[in-house]
Amino acid sequence: MLDIKFIVQNPDVVKKAARDKNMSMDVDSLLAVYEDVKSLTSQADSLRGERNSLSREIPKLKGEAQQQGIIRVRDLKDEISEIEGRLAVVKEEFDELMLLVPSIPLPEVPIGKDEADNVELRRVGEVPQFAFAFKDHLELAEALDIVDIPRAVEIAGSRSFMLKNAGALLEMAVTRFVIDRLMAKGFNLLTVPVLVRERAMMGTGYFPLGRDQAYAVPEDELYLVGTSEVPMVSYHMDEILSYRDLPLRYTALSTCFRREAGTYGKDTRGFYRVHQFQKVEQVVFCPADDGIAEKLHLELLQNVEEILQDLELPYRVALACTGEIGAGQVRKHEVETWMPSRNAYSETHSCSTLNDYQSRRLNIKYRDSDGKSKFCYTLNNTGIASPRILIPLLENHQNEDGSVNIPKVLWPYMNGLKKLAPKE
Repeated sequence: MLDIKFIVQNPDVVKKAARDKNMSMDVDSLLAVYEDVKSLTSQADSLRGERNSLSREIPKLKGEAQQQGIIRVRDLKDEISEIEGRLAVVKEEFDELMLLVPSIPLPEVPIGKDEADNVELRRVGEVPQFAFAFKDHLELAEALDIVDIPRAVEIAGSRSFMLKNAGALLEMAVTRFVIDRLMAKGFNLLTVPVLVRERAMMGTGYFPLGRDQAYAVPEDELYLVGTSEVPMVSYHMDEILSYRDLPLRYTALSTCFRREAGTYGKDTRGFYRVHQFQKVEQVVFCPADDGIAEKLHLELLQNVEEILQDLELPYRVALACTGEIGAGQVRKHEVETWMPSRNAYSETHSCSTLNDYQSRRLNIKYRDSDGKSKFCYTLNNTGIASPRILIPLLENHQNEDGSVNIPKVLWPYMNGLKKLAPKE
């Protein structure tokens, strides 16, 4: 959400942002509705002022003048009520339109329609060259007896899976490794609710545009989150923080849920696109300073690169174009890990700066050194997401005999296991 004053003063900038982000947003309609809000508000305020002034004068009046004053106050009350009713309708329309306004991409963000227009920045690590016919992650997982998809599908439907034995341990190992790494870097660890109210979804920008991706519990007016970013960012809603406490760094491991609406028939095999998964997320609150935000963005990005390097996985980093960065983001880097079965680098992490887009919606402020109240900036990045990360972990570290080497950094979490061997 942007400041309406900025939108009024820079309508062409906002229109361009919407075009560049491939968003259907009628800025002119928003501005027209805003003028209606201002006009009706002014009328209501004027009539309330007249009513209050007249109410104070009535006790001083006598006879016919007093009766006329009483009648006028009664009429004013009806006029105010009528205008307030119209104002409520217009204000609701204004609020709905404001939620659709995109943030303004930073100048460094390339203009483009989709991921094909992202700009690759670097590749790190060597893509494995197998001297044998390699297996995909699902073939490996089934031979290693670490997954059960048929039973999971019977229980929960398509895009479901159950990790078991060393597979479940491997997921716990990689998520715990990442949590320990982030805590060592000063991140505060949270456990968070995965059922949240609509305000949390709306405030973090996952509603209204992403409503079709969320699982709802209508009886309780709650929603299952698709990332712990939602409760972590909402953690400070309606608060005023101190600049002395910023930046605040948070991390959480949570189960995440996504309907994957619109992906029928796409990525149905294996672990790439599932309805339920585990994710460690990074979230940062910082002062409204572009320089500080950029430094923290690069910090979050570096955290992930170090994690992937320690997991001995080849990856690439790309600067996302305008069509890929979403409504709230002003900058995004995508980190894609090499997946042999896809013969491609595929997204495993997404690092985003949102400036005050979320904090305005959730009313999260801080008081600066001069005592002035300002909206915080927020940033986020995946720490690790499973089972998607298991795809490159299994495929890149496989051996000809079907065994899979476990990266050394995970050994302390694997109960002594250093290699996964096929079931005899």
